[in-house]
Amino acid sequence: MSNSTRDVEGVEPVTDRVHDNSWSANLETPQYAVDPGLLVEHAIEAIERTTPGNHVNLVTHGDHGHPEQYLYGPLEAAFENRADVEYVERCGCGGHVTRVHVESR
Repeated sequence: MSNSTRDVEGVEPVTDRVHDNSWSANLETPQYAVDPGLLVEHAIEAIERTTPGNHVNLVTHGDHGHPEQYLYGPLEAAFENRADVEYVERCGCGGHVTRVHVESR
């Protein structure tokens, strides 16, 4: 798992456990609106904490635009062929949902 070296005082992690099921990570709160780097970092951590054979829905803040522009490249670099990234939809609140399937090994 990645360990952040950034100063993110007061920022709660997107999750504090491994998920052995499909789940959603809320990356849409104000802290992510002002820090897209933190959003990417926590998205990677969410995927790392999803067991193979399951998926995580990454719900990202609309202020950054379509996640393909800033999120897909870092995810593909971090996970290569171990995760499948799929755009799901734009939320009514303006955010975006990206589903990441963690491949079984």
